[in-house]
Amino acid sequence: MLSSALRRGVCLVLASAPGGGKTSVSRELLKTEPELTLSVSVTTRAPRPGEEEGVHYFFRTPDQFMAMVAVGDLLEHAGFLGRSYGTPRASVEAALASGRDVLFDIEWQGHRQLRDKIPADVVGIFLLPPSLEELERRLRGRNQDSDAEIEKRMGAAREELSHWAEFDHVLVNEDFAATVAEVRAVLHAARSHRSRQLWLPDFAETLLGRP
Repeated sequence: MLSSALRRGVCLVLASAPGGGKTSVSRELLKTEPELTLSVSVTTRAPRPGEEEGVHYFFRTPDQFMAMVAVGDLLEHAGFLGRSYGTPRASVEAALASGRDVLFDIEWQGHRQLRDKIPADVVGIFLLPPSLEELERRLRGRNQDSDAEIEKRMGAAREELSHWAEFDHVLVNEDFAATVAEVRAVLHAARSHRSRQLWLPDFAETLLGRP
């Protein structure tokens, strides 16, 4: 059946400044898109309460992380607020080849590396906040951080925001439901791209009466 014909998966990168909403949007996408799986990153930060190895992250020491970088086991890697994050190569390549889509909740550095290494597979979306004031309100609402820590996070946010033009699609995350719907529309369009539908050339030739 055509509905089950093999296609190549999509790497959907969802990025934003801290507090921009990418994690919340990612969670909602995973509820509504059964063909979409979250890429589990490797990180050097310590586990938070309730986080599980291999489910939320693969937790590694800085030395272990750098060893993975050295042998090419990471498809991308980046530093953020003194911690390192990266994407295991093998699991992503296997997913794409089998027609499964992979969702990346990463920063701009990771998106740039993915785009350089597998440009035909990457679709990038950047979420902008409605305003810096709203971004700061969200950061203060989700953490009991000091003013100094909030200011540090706002500085990191401004750096992230400066890279918005590197992404294929840019959305202002003002209305959560509308943002999720727009991200899903981008994903569905990427799935139907001619280059991803591996069965399509043979099918088209059949329609044209050419064996």
